[in-house]
Amino acid sequence: MIAEHWPLFGLRLRTPRLELRVPDLTDLAGLAQVAAAGVHDPGVMPFVVPWTDRPPGEVARGTLQFHWRMWGQWAPDDWALHLVAVHDGQVIGTQGVDARRFAVLREVGTGSWLGREHHSRGFGTEMRAAVLALAFAGLDAQWAISEAFADNAASYGVSRKLGYADDGIARHVVRGEAVVGRRLRLDRAGWAANRTIDVRIEGLEPCLPLFGC
Repeated sequence: MIAEHWPLFGLRLRTPRLELRVPDLTDLAGLAQVAAAGVHDPGVMPFVVPWTDRPPGEVARGTLQFHWRMWGQWAPDDWALHLVAVHDGQVIGTQGVDARRFAVLREVGTGSWLGREHHSRGFGTEMRAAVLALAFAGLDAQWAISEAFADNAASYGVSRKLGYADDGIARHVVRGEAVVGRRLRLDRAGWAANRTIDVRIEGLEPCLPLFGC
């Protein structure tokens, strides 16, 4: 079994409607298809790297290559866990959580996207709540950070709902233009005070050394 050699394949995060897991090849194929079909309004760009501007076939291949690259680069002091979100047996998007020097800093970042047909259904909140539970309850994180462009009301709304506080701004160049990102930060007390979604974590213990824990 692959999980004997790479225990992250046995990790599961479960919310009332979703299962989050490290994708196998079938899951990745489904995720690539979702990405190629579109994950946001083409008139706006919610990502610092505009990877969705490419033709659908290239977006699909890039999605596969990104996940493979993250697997190959994994190190306990520099890791990025990218999970697929599965609803009723269908891959609908991806949720990531990452950290550098986690054993010292105890801080994680998050990022996610959903297929357009799955927007505005509360899935983004459940996905973020799942990895926050993994970070705070499972890995003993002290902080979680996030960022959304000033015009990304949906992402900002998820952060505020889960207890994040404003933490300044960052400026980026996207599609050749300057854009402003709103940074947000969540501490352990804020996470605990704003927990409203039940999250079950399975298969974490054998993964802990991979997270630097």
